[in-house]
Order: sequence, then C-alpha cells, then structure tokens
Amino acid sequence: MRLKDKVAIITGAGSGIGRATALLFAREGARVVVADYAAEGGEETVRLIKEAGGEATFVKVDVSKAADAQKMVQAAIDSYGKLDILYNNAGIEGPWAPTEDVAEEDWDRVLSINLKGVFLGSKYAIPEMLKQGGGVIINTASVAGLIAVTNMPAYCASKGGVVLLTKAMALENAAKGIRINCICPGAIRTPMFGRLTLDKVETEKAFCDGHPIGRCGTPGEIAYPALYLASDESSFITGTALVVDGGWTAQ
Repeated sequence: MRLKDKVAIITGAGSGIGRATALLFAREGARVVVADYAAEGGEETVRLIKEAGGEATFVKVDVSKAADAQKMVQAAIDSYGKLDILYNNAGIEGPWAPTEDVAEEDWDRVLSINLKGVFLGSKYAIPEMLKQGGGVIINTASVAGLIAVTNMPAYCASKGGVVLLTKAMALENAAKGIRINCICPGAIRTPMFGRLTLDKVETEKAFCDGHPIGRCGTPGEIAYPALYLASDESSFITGTALVVDGGWTAQ
C-alpha cells in the first residue's frame, strides 16, 4: 500500500501505460481520477479498478485544452478533496513521415497533446499541490526525447520538450515540496505501438530488436517505475529522466 490515502490523476488512462498504471496505483491504495479522451476506455479502466476493490472516477479530457485540464484537477478536488499525484501520460505518435511530408496541422496536434498537455496539466495541478504543502508530478517522455528516431520529427520534438519541461518545473518547485520527474520508455506494446507498426512487420521487428534486452516492453514495466516515482521511496529524486528502455540508449 505504497500510495495509501493518496489521490492521483492519470491522463491517457483508458489504455496502455495509463491503464496499467491506474490499476497498479489503485492496488497500492490510491484513489484514481482516470482521465482520457476516449470515454469507453476510461470507463472500462474505472470498472476494472472497482472490480478489484479500488476507488476511481472517470473524467473525459482533451489534455490540449486548458478548460479540460482545469476540469480534471477540479474533479480530483471535488471527488476526493485533494491532489497528491499527477501523471501526465497521455500522448499520440503522429504521422510516420519525414519532416518535409508532415502537415502543419499534424505537427501542431502532436505538440499540443504531447507537450502542451504536460504544461497544462502541471499548470493547474501545481497550485493545488502548493496549497497542501507538496505533491508529485510524473510525465511520460520517451527515448525519442533523448535520441532521434527517423520519420517521427514531431514526436521527437514533443518528447524532447517534455524532458526539459520536466527539469525546468522540477527546479522551480524543488524547495516547495513538489517533486517532478519523467519516464523515458523504449518501445512498449501499447495501442499506440500497434498503430505505428500496423502492417509493418519489419518496422515492428526493428523496434523490438533495437533493445539489447531482446524484446519490446510491456505497459506494466512502465507502471512500476511510475509507482516508484509516485511513492515516498523516491523522496530524494526530482528533475530526472528515468530511462526504461531495455538498454536501447546504452548502445
């Protein structure tokens, strides 16, 4: 029960890493606000949590919209009276194309969800955390925010931005009781990964073989590092980019 009596918001919690983390956090004692744009997936996550004896509520959110970011933070306050943990996890992959073939609207959408979404969620969570004397923010970045991946310029730019935004916010809040870190996963078998590699057997093989550990990761293998960062066990860690990539960036 490492998160006993904690209240957590997890964005993108309707599937993949977000769902795995929501289920784990609930098992560890957190009351979870499941935030997702897809209502069906989000409500299914809530159902799974409740069936396992946990407590959760769903809020439909477009993380790129300020009003929605405010709404999800307020949902935590209204439902559970406080906010201890925000996991800015929602993200999209964008088009698989070289820079010159990426449409401006696709670029804007990827940056709005992946980077602006982290900014907005944090912007409205931090004041609530300051009121109660502290909290934890975790952001999903990527190894693609540390090293380049061809044909994913917007994704790389957005995740690189998440890494530096995390560090900047961590420095701002280090003395105020709010710890802020990000996780940089390698290729993880999620619906996003499935879309990226759909009908591209060689692409999937290249991604998975790119990990010295010999395979792609699973959502649960990111959820447990998120749990560590959310818990008091990581009380001296802030401003870090925790790489969880099967050795990819060690090469």
